[in-house]
Amino acid sequence: MPIDSDSAAAILQQLGSRTRLDIVRLLVRAGPDGLAVGEIQQHLGIPASTLSHHIARLRGVGLVAQRRAGTSLFCAMHYTLMDELLGFITAECCAGGGDDRSNDCDAA
Repeated sequence: MPIDSDSAAAILQQLGSRTRLDIVRLLVRAGPDGLAVGEIQQHLGIPASTLSHHIARLRGVGLVAQRRAGTSLFCAMHYTLMDELLGFITAECCAGGGDDRSNDCDAA
């Protein structure tokens, strides 16, 4: 199902938190295997309960997935959803402003 305005707004709302944005950026750098929750906590230097809250919010909108490997819990980005969100935002880039915005699109 393609992303719609409501789901895009929900995802962007969750990314409005600096901590959650830091988590997402960290997971993007980690690649498809993601990172163990303990590693995320070490990188960000936040309490486990705070991290758990933020990860739950990101999981709630589908941006982050979790998997267990032995005793470790790993988090990874849902890259397909992230790509869909970016595509949704930029889908109509320069599609009609009437002024000379087309040059701005070429620079992007």
